[in-house]
Amino acid sequence: MNHRIVAISLLACATLAWSQTGPAAEPVNKSPAPDAPTSSYLLGPNDQISLVVDQLPDDFTEKLFRIDQNGDLSLPVIGRIHAGGLTQAELEDQVKSRFGIILRQPDIVVNVTEYASQPVSVVGAVNMPGIRQLQGGKTLFDVLSLAGGLRPDAGTTVQITRDLKWGAIPVHGATVSSSGLYSVATVRVKAVMQAAEENIAIRPGDTVFVPKAEMVYVVGSVTMPGGFPIGESDTLTALQVVALAEGIVKTAAPDRAKILRIVPGTSNRSEIPINLKLLLAGKAADTSLMPEDILFVPTSGMKTAGYRTIEAIVNAATGMAVYGRY
Repeated sequence: MNHRIVAISLLACATLAWSQTGPAAEPVNKSPAPDAPTSSYLLGPNDQISLVVDQLPDDFTEKLFRIDQNGDLSLPVIGRIHAGGLTQAELEDQVKSRFGIILRQPDIVVNVTEYASQPVSVVGAVNMPGIRQLQGGKTLFDVLSLAGGLRPDAGTTVQITRDLKWGAIPVHGATVSSSGLYSVATVRVKAVMQAAEENIAIRPGDTVFVPKAEMVYVVGSVTMPGGFPIGESDTLTALQVVALAEGIVKTAAPDRAKILRIVPGTSNRSEIPINLKLLLAGKAADTSLMPEDILFVPTSGMKTAGYRTIEAIVNAATGMAVYGRY
């Protein structure tokens, strides 16, 4: 039989198989998806691709296909291709090679239309927590940026958990989880932002957790009571907290201030006297606060009464002066 007749027969059968088995889908644009990654993205299970073969009739082009859990694509005409671990360009070359058996110089276009095989979870104190896809190589800094960056209440460390099939996390102090299945490491945010060795490459399946900052609180007779995060120094002193609270008010009794500290293993707090008056005068050593400490600055009853009397006299004098003008 003539070889040309054989080729034509194969193409006719292939076209019929395509029309009967190709998955129904709306036409897709030949251009890459809007968030198309760099050429280093490796295809994997659940990724979806579009296939365009210009030499076939228009009715049988621009089909969508999803990579199965084994990393394989089942394509009409040319059968099964292992796509897992290939880049888009490498898959396109393989598809073109297969079609080259029945088509002369086939014009093939493969686009990735959906990325779903390389998820990483970013949770905790980030602006947009959730699952992101690793479209190409991504560092820890890149992944934090994809999650919208850190919230103002973010802590000073980031914890990474990784399936040991990818090996141990390459940072100092990495440990193995109690289950023996995961590598766990904690790195400092500052080091990551400085592009130091802690800015590691992230692997599919990693979980990146950003804990909230540890806090200390100041309440009572200060200008701006509230909570303040412990920063890179890992500690805040009583004077620093008073400064962050914009100082004590005029009716405060700084010599009777107290630190309210949680008793370990309970929900109760102990009271630790602290003389802020001496601290502010530079006559006593500053005191470091622990996470969740509350610095309480009481009000002086005598001072309050005195200031109220002065304010009343001032207001009365002001009123009489105003009245005398009319």
